[in-house]
Amino acid sequence: MNSENKSEAPVRQPGRRTFLNLLLSTSIGASAVAILYPILNYLIPPKAGEPTTASVVAGKASELKNNSGVIFRFGNKPGILVRTPDGELRAFSAICTHLECTVQYKKDTSQIWCACHNGTYDLTGKNVSGPPPKPLEAYKVNLRGDEVVVSKG
Repeated sequence: MNSENKSEAPVRQPGRRTFLNLLLSTSIGASAVAILYPILNYLIPPKAGEPTTASVVAGKASELKNNSGVIFRFGNKPGILVRTPDGELRAFSAICTHLECTVQYKKDTSQIWCACHNGTYDLTGKNVSGPPPKPLEAYKVNLRGDEVVVSKG
């Protein structure tokens, strides 16, 4: 009978310390996930393509005076519509080719200007001075009555 008692190993029940260690480690893991998940969602953009906008109405021709410009929305990016001092309408992407700042029209110099690093473009979209490495993307401008319709191409 003595040999039977020696072969049986005592069964240990988990103690309070094991339970507390398990509880603490899962709560630390859950806290880390709760902190990191929103940060990763912010840093990794969603996989949504650019809307396929072929053309937009940028404004009314009668509202745009000579030697002025206006920013308009072209899909999810800004565009700039310029009426030259001669009265001709031209449209470009309003995103600077240097660091993607939004450009604006300067009446005094009759140029498109980027305020970020003082880059300038002429009224054909060509980079004239400053750090921009290439010209602005030009858009096609058509009139439909009084509406100015801007399209790519």
